[in-house]
Amino acid sequence: MSAQSTKPETRDFTIRAVKTIAAFERTNVTDTLLGMSLTFVAGAINAGGFLAVGQYTSHMSGIFSSMADNLALGSLGLASLGLLGFLPFVMGAACSAMLINWGRRHHLGSRYAMPLMLESFLLLGFGILGWLAHPSPGFVAIAIPLLCFIMGLQNATVTKISGARMRTTHVTGIVTDIGIELGKLLYWNRNPHNPDRIMADREKLRLLLLLLASFFIGGVIGAVGFSHVGFLFALPFALLLLLLAGPPLAEDAATLARRMTKP
Repeated sequence: MSAQSTKPETRDFTIRAVKTIAAFERTNVTDTLLGMSLTFVAGAINAGGFLAVGQYTSHMSGIFSSMADNLALGSLGLASLGLLGFLPFVMGAACSAMLINWGRRHHLGSRYAMPLMLESFLLLGFGILGWLAHPSPGFVAIAIPLLCFIMGLQNATVTKISGARMRTTHVTGIVTDIGIELGKLLYWNRNPHNPDRIMADREKLRLLLLLLASFFIGGVIGAVGFSHVGFLFALPFALLLLLLAGPPLAEDAATLARRMTKP
């Protein structure tokens, strides 16, 4: 078969993969594409958000540690401020679980797309609000909980989608898993025919490296974009999430419309 004859098939496969990135029927391809997209967004919002509001919002380890430090130093006010990041992150994760489980209960194909659509709207609100209100202290008090809610929402969504194989905001876990797989890869098996020999999961290692690279690239782009463009730089990321969530939601809407028009 010639190269030209395979191009339409390859193009159709790519289009189908993109349209089903957030669909409830999962494949390795759609999991990888979704994971890379969301780690890219998380890296951008985390790095750009730090430049915008002076706080990393994707990882709870640092926030929780700062709460413990401030509590030990007697800074109760600063310790309590950490709750402005911790509690919204938990609430975002809980919101994702509620939306996904509600969608599953109602047999919706957009069960995973709904949290992404919500995240898109919240990022849009963050960008517009920052453009209008920054640098007022009131904006920072709203922005940090909002970004933490978004990160919790996203991390829980991809955790549910992938069966806990992927995290998009938890780089510590990604790097740890990379180290584990590298240890397996470098392990010397004395007997290569031993059925219990140590073997690295090369596909998993490849996925983890792609996620790490996506987070880093997103962080660089987010830092540059937010520092030069400002808060409106959140809008392209909101649009990306909208494009990911749109096809499953549109399909469910079309199905509902057909049911309503049946005699």
